[in-house]
Amino acid sequence: MTAVQETPADTGGTPSAAELVARVKELHPLLATNAVEGERDRRVLEESIQALTTAGLFKLAVPKRYGGYETSMRTMLDVSAATGAADGGTAWVLTLTNVCAWLASLFPEKAQDEVFGADPDAKVSGVLTPTAETRKVEGGWRVSGKWYYNSGSWHATWAVLGIPITDEAGEVVNQGLALIPRGDMDLEDTWFVAGMKSSGSNCLVAEDVFVPEHRVMLVPPAIAGEYPSEHTGTEPFYRSAFVPVLALVLVGPQLGMGKAALDYVISKAANKPISYTFFAAQTDSTAFQLQVAEAARLIDTAHLHAYRAAADIDEAAARGVYPDVLTRARVRSDTGYVAENITRAIDILLSAHGAASFAEVNPLQRIWRDSATAARHAVVSPAVSYEVYGKALLGVEDTITPLV
Repeated sequence: MTAVQETPADTGGTPSAAELVARVKELHPLLATNAVEGERDRRVLEESIQALTTAGLFKLAVPKRYGGYETSMRTMLDVSAATGAADGGTAWVLTLTNVCAWLASLFPEKAQDEVFGADPDAKVSGVLTPTAETRKVEGGWRVSGKWYYNSGSWHATWAVLGIPITDEAGEVVNQGLALIPRGDMDLEDTWFVAGMKSSGSNCLVAEDVFVPEHRVMLVPPAIAGEYPSEHTGTEPFYRSAFVPVLALVLVGPQLGMGKAALDYVISKAANKPISYTFFAAQTDSTAFQLQVAEAARLIDTAHLHAYRAAADIDEAAARGVYPDVLTRARVRSDTGYVAENITRAIDILLSAHGAASFAEVNPLQRIWRDSATAARHAVVSPAVSYEVYGKALLGVEDTITPLV
């Protein structure tokens, strides 16, 4: 399932989804070549970041008012998947940076001006967990804290970070997101992992940083679709459902990694024997054929669920209707199911290809590690997502997470 949604370029010159995907594919040789060094350095190579920037691929979620493309959930999936087919770590950084630009575009225009008005190529990273302390002061809050795991932190110029909202008495009264310049924070190099090594998901550290009120967004209203941006009436993309966007975007790279694994195994099958059998080519084995068919079916299923979920988000935003809890819960379920299907498909492909899958020179082992790591993101978790959906279907009011 590789169809790209055809959206014609508008009169303002915004490229279609197909054109954006084509730009990614032109960069495949570069991104794939740099993948090994990116793993070694534990960050995406600056050459790759600059190539993606020049191609406009960090502009997917930036408002057109600032020269961005203001695309859609489906387009973000297509571009993330196309990038993931070349390198999972690069796709993860591109995806998280784009969705954090979407988050920044929900803030008041004054904050957006400070980010994108000052720098149309601004890159935003983010962590929603409120691992910080705040002190209410005149005009805003003083913020101190550490935020793990901040994907793309090496390349970010701003960050959207979870904070507790306190009153003048120091009591926590709400939860928010603070938009903070990267230059106001330090970075702790903490990302030592088995997969997604090049995502550079390090820790950002703030020490008594002042954050003005216009750069703070309350989370509970956002979950219900109430954003402080003055432009949601005329910019449908920025009235998309909060949690569904933040969840579904995380499996875009998975779609590309699954397809890349399938293509690689198929490309080698005609010339690769099955050891300790009479098969001189894997293609001659019925068992191998069945494995490839099952993996392909799982990958197709993942695409179908991802695209349905994207349509739920995009169509509701276009109509100006905020999806109900059941629809939002189904998007979370679809997100988990995408990750589960891709993970299963890659496991099957590893077994079908054989022990050579784990050679350091074989890209399959990196795809496997990157996909397995990304699939364990807490917001993607299939078990949690399915329980959220089951409760919504049954009308059970006991919630296990506010992120629906």
